[in-house]
Amino acid sequence: MSGSEDGARTTPEITPAGRPLLDPDQVKHLEFVQSVIARLSNNSFLVKGWTLTLAGALLAFAASDAGWPAAGTALISLVAFWFLDGYFLYRERLFRMLYDDVRRPARPEAGLRLDGPGHAPVEPFSMDLTPYTHRTRWHRAAFSTTLSLFYGGLAVAHLVVLVAVLLS
Repeated sequence: MSGSEDGARTTPEITPAGRPLLDPDQVKHLEFVQSVIARLSNNSFLVKGWTLTLAGALLAFAASDAGWPAAGTALISLVAFWFLDGYFLYRERLFRMLYDDVRRPARPEAGLRLDGPGHAPVEPFSMDLTPYTHRTRWHRAAFSTTLSLFYGGLAVAHLVVLVAVLLS
């Protein structure tokens, strides 16, 4: 950042590609946001692992001689994990939007304002996701293609076992 002698900030320096250089605070803010995104992604991965483990155990237990209560419990736990995973994906998408706005600071001197549609001004080190909640919804994340294929396939397997247990 260019600055005056008293330490006040002025216009950002521009790279040869025409993009503003990020100051150390912006880089640190991006690191904070990225660490949250990584944690949410890891949580989503762990939820999928627990889902497969629990589903396999409960369905095997239901198919042996536990009956429909175990199969029903397996289906309920599957839906709970699906919604939890959808919530993690939703929050991850919100933090990615925050990341995008932090990495592209407003440049009024170049006529660029990021407080229009699709962008929000970001305070330094802010983790506030409120400006982004209108741009995506939890149910869109929960029923995304990848989660629908993963959990939908498991739901079909659960229903097959439940019907087989009920008919036996």
